[in-house]
Amino acid sequence: MVYVLDGDSLFPILAANQLFLEYDEDLPEVIVLGIAYGSFDPSVNKRGYDFSAPAGDAEEGQGGAPAFHEFLESELMPEVEGRYRDDSSRSILFGQSRGGYMVLYSAFTALDLFWGRIASNPSFDPGRERFFSEPAAAARDDLGLVVTSGSRDFPRLREAALDWFKAWEGAEKAPWDIHPVTIDGGTHAADSPNSYREGMLWLFGRE
Repeated sequence: MVYVLDGDSLFPILAANQLFLEYDEDLPEVIVLGIAYGSFDPSVNKRGYDFSAPAGDAEEGQGGAPAFHEFLESELMPEVEGRYRDDSSRSILFGQSRGGYMVLYSAFTALDLFWGRIASNPSFDPGRERFFSEPAAAARDDLGLVVTSGSRDFPRLREAALDWFKAWEGAEKAPWDIHPVTIDGGTHAADSPNSYREGMLWLFGRE
């Protein structure tokens, strides 16, 4: 099961992309599930709140990541696993931009929940230091974390991603296998399918 954050925009793109990857790259068949708000209207779409954690530099309207992650773990995932035949031990979380932040938050706070995680052009604030600190130990030894960054992403996000790559690439005590990827010529949002492709091929190529 691939859980896709910002499903309002990303599900139509990535679900079709997954089908073509099965054709062209022999990726195994997976279920792609888009987690959507049903609207892009800020009164309904609360991604800025849900995909940010409490921190000293958090702005007003941020800080909902713990509650959102609890919803994923305690409500959504059990409901989905009860409805569909799927290997729950190999679930994947994909997020773009602020959704990528949520993927990183999950990777550092609930390590064993997802087998694979793909953070596409992630934001790192608020509380950037969390993502440069050593997380708790994982019980599993098969976890994978992919972080992609377009070479033409917004400068502040590109700089933060390169700092993260430098801090974690080759880290011996990392609780996940880490795959940092620069997408040459990639921009912030339009290369989400390329991030998905890179991440999925690497995650399943480890086997």
